[in-house]
Amino acid sequence: MSHPPLPTTPTRILITAGPTHEPIDSVRFIGNRSSGRMGCALADEAARRGWSATLLLGPAPAFPTDSRVRVRRFRTCEDLRGLLREEFGKTDVLVMAAAVADYRPKVDPAMWNGKFRRHASNLTLELEPTPDLLAEVSSSRRTGQLLIGFALEPREELATSSLAKLERKGVDLVVGNPLETMDSPDIEATLFAKGGAQTPAPKMSKDAFAAWLMDRIVPKVHSPRSDAESAEGA
Repeated sequence: MSHPPLPTTPTRILITAGPTHEPIDSVRFIGNRSSGRMGCALADEAARRGWSATLLLGPAPAFPTDSRVRVRRFRTCEDLRGLLREEFGKTDVLVMAAAVADYRPKVDPAMWNGKFRRHASNLTLELEPTPDLLAEVSSSRRTGQLLIGFALEPREELATSSLAKLERKGVDLVVGNPLETMDSPDIEATLFAKGGAQTPAPKMSKDAFAAWLMDRIVPKVHSPRSDAESAEGA
């Protein structure tokens, strides 16, 4: 007697996207120009392939188009930190595409419900470093989880900085992008792996790149190989 095949559990992917807004007071913040388009495109592509996709999305204008994508919103680095603590243990793949601020204003939290007033004298704003979220989740990863980071760097520093980030944060792959990617509908990225392997992608739209990157994630999830082999065979 034949039996129906057992149902398979979809691969679970967690993606972060968009900027953080770090408050100065109730109306002002420190942020960046990240649109969130890359992360949204990745979430849509993962859902299209039948993966269970969760998107942690910052204050960005972009939004995924596939209704199967589960979206949770954040505003600050600390908000995103809390969501990662909730979601990371339940995922198989993490793609950290969010542009998290490296520094935040060191101000009295009471000012978040108030407003600095204009004065004739200068105003000095002290900044403090934000937590390294990717390094934090990497330190608590379980066997089999795949971690992918993004690096936005000057073109002449792209390879050196991306490979250093890969080792420093303990991730499997880093997608390196030149600075001009942030304002462009297109992306001209290079995929970096441990051992120094590099796989450049042709310049393409962010939607097309989402499919390109997913094609290189899938073999590493379902047929694990070394990072160098995966990048060289891409």
